[in-house]
Amino acid sequence: MIEIKTVKEFVENADSIDFDDFISSVIEKCEKIQSKYQPFITINKNHAKPKKGLIHALPVSVKDCICTKDLQSTAGSKILEGYIPPFDATCVTKIKQQGGVIIGKTTQDEFGFGTFNVNSKYAIPKNPFDVERSCGGSSGGAGCITAAADFPHIAIAESTGGSITAPAAFTGTYGLTPTYGRVSRYGLIDYANSMDKIGVIAKSTYDIALMLSIISGYDPLDSTSADLAEQDFTKFIGKDIKGMKIAVPKEYFGEGVDKKIADLIWEKIKQLESLGASYEEISLPMTKYAIPAYYIIAVSEASTNLAKFCGLRYGLHKQLSGNFDEYFASVRSQGFGEETKRRIILGTYARMAGFRDAYYLKALKIRTLIIQEFKKTFKSFDIIAAPSMPVLPLKFSEIENLKPIENYMMDILTIAPNMAGIPMISVPAGLINGLPAGLHLMADHFNEAALIKASSSLEGLE
Repeated sequence: MIEIKTVKEFVENADSIDFDDFISSVIEKCEKIQSKYQPFITINKNHAKPKKGLIHALPVSVKDCICTKDLQSTAGSKILEGYIPPFDATCVTKIKQQGGVIIGKTTQDEFGFGTFNVNSKYAIPKNPFDVERSCGGSSGGAGCITAAADFPHIAIAESTGGSITAPAAFTGTYGLTPTYGRVSRYGLIDYANSMDKIGVIAKSTYDIALMLSIISGYDPLDSTSADLAEQDFTKFIGKDIKGMKIAVPKEYFGEGVDKKIADLIWEKIKQLESLGASYEEISLPMTKYAIPAYYIIAVSEASTNLAKFCGLRYGLHKQLSGNFDEYFASVRSQGFGEETKRRIILGTYARMAGFRDAYYLKALKIRTLIIQEFKKTFKSFDIIAAPSMPVLPLKFSEIENLKPIENYMMDILTIAPNMAGIPMISVPAGLINGLPAGLHLMADHFNEAALIKASSSLEGLE
């Protein structure tokens, strides 16, 4: 039995733990969790002695769109089934350098295309709070294993439009989406290059801060990596928030947001006020344009990025026959799922001659206006507070009846900050009818410190 439950305890006592016994116990538990909740695509059973470091022997799961050397990485797609990367993503390299142990690759919506992790071509994770409900997506497996595990563990996830916030909110965990450029994207199987961000899902703010300290930093292999000095984010845990100014946008509490969730989030905002912060209601009018602009930009970039999956270089391939277009179409028709095909078609259309100016370039201009609106807000406020998701975890039977546009609208609260590339964290806000809801905190670019201060201040409060 594993006595140590928290990451902090584990880090402090790592030298006294027998690695072989410990990791064997963890893998055994992962297999039991997999049989019940299905958070993994691949469980890693081959482990060498880890290096000594900040997280020596700590179990870490990695979303399947992040490359892991000698361990299958499919991005949730059959077109990449059997792909074994010959290298590690930069974030995985940093984790291993600090002694982290990769226990498996977590399931996701195919290439990140979804809000509920039901578009995976492998396992569909079940919510530990209710197995008939979704864990959220696209990093549903990361949220699932974090909520289900009774051993020290941190999950590496990824977000393009809300794919860390949604599963964190739906599984009652903490989920940090860092500033775009804070964490290297080298080794990430991309969805939309200009918005993809690698982040963390964990059971506490400390876990989040510890892992962010490890995986962040400049990387010459990533042209979008910010040239900033590495820092220890754990030093912001428990810091006073007196004087912190909180903006509460009315648009994030409007139509479509469950009233019970809105009321619960207001309770958390009042708790922050009781700790010395102040709040003011504001308006972010550009929010209403975020979803259409996001989906035009995201699918346009996706249709370009996914062109490389053609059955010639890696993943699914077939007997060569016909001309290139025929072979290309045959492989992609077989390897891609319905939602992936939908987004490729939409993105290709938006980039066509005659439509590029009307759709894609206009969407980019809207994104600029959204960024400017956030930057203006952060001149007067330290953080923005809102619900993480507009609904409680949906049943799979309810998701089946959603139209594509209704599905896309579920991202209404997360799309704008993800487009802007600002950091955000989903903090467990409590339970409603036995199901978790999240408080979403957002800050200015590279001000993760404010999020960690605010999040940690709420831990332990009733």
